[in-house]
Amino acid sequence: MPRTGERGGPQTRARISEAATRLFLERGFDTVTVAEVAREAGVSSVTVFKHFPRKEDLLLDRTVDAVELLRAAVRDRTPGVDVTESLRGTALRLVDGRHPLSGVDERSVPFFRTVAASPALVARAREIAADLQHTLTEELAHDPAFEGDGPLLAAFFIAGYATVLMETARRLIAGEPPSSVVDDHRARVEHLFVALRSGVAPGPEGPGGESPGREGPRRPARRRRSPAARQADDPRCTSLADHRRCPSCTSPSND
Repeated sequence: MPRTGERGGPQTRARISEAATRLFLERGFDTVTVAEVAREAGVSSVTVFKHFPRKEDLLLDRTVDAVELLRAAVRDRTPGVDVTESLRGTALRLVDGRHPLSGVDERSVPFFRTVAASPALVARAREIAADLQHTLTEELAHDPAFEGDGPLLAAFFIAGYATVLMETARRLIAGEPPSSVVDDHRARVEHLFVALRSGVAPGPEGPGGESPGREGPRRPARRRRSPAARQADDPRCTSLADHRRCPSCTSPSND
C-alpha cells in the first residue's frame, strides 16, 4: 500500500488502530509485527510508534477514554452527588450504551479471545488497570468534597470493575446468550457499588452504609447459658451453691 504522507492527527491514529486490530484478530497478537501493521496502514513504523509507544497499545487503545471518564466522574459531577454515585452512573451508562469499555457488546468476543491468548496483552491490561487506579486516587485526593478513603475506593472500584468485566468476557467467549450475560453484568455492577457504598465511601446512607432511619448491622445476640451448664465448665463447682460463689461462673463474660 502506498504511503499517504500523513504522519499525525486523529485520522492517522484511527487508521493505524483499525489496521492493527484487523491483523491481530485475524492472526493473533504475538504473530503480527509492528512493521506489518505499518504496511497495512500505509505509514512507517516510526509513525506507528509516534501514536502508540507500545505494541500492546495498538489493541488496548481505550486507555485515554477510560482516564477521561474517571476524571469526568469526579470533576464534572452534579453538586450534591457523591463520587460513588457518579462512578455508578458512568458505569451503568457504559453498559446501557454497549460502550466498548463496558465489555457487553457481543462483537467484543474476538477481542477478548485475542487478549486472553497473549501473555503480553494480559500483562499490559494489568498495567493499565494500575494506571487507572492511580489516576482515580489522584482525582479523589484533589477533590475537596470527597471525605472517604480515596486510595481504598480507587483500588476497590478498579479491581471490582475489572473482575466484573473479566467474568463477562469469560461467559461471552464460552458462548452464553448475550442477553442473559448483559443482565447479569449490570446486576453485578450494581452489586459492586453496594459493596463500595457500605465499605469505603460515605454517601447518602452515611458511614458504614446505614441509611437514615434504618438500623445498621447488629451483633448476633448471645444466648444466656443456664447455671447448670456453666457449672459444668468449672471443676470447682460441685453444686449450685458452689456455682453461685464461683468468680469464674459469675463473671459477666460467661453470660
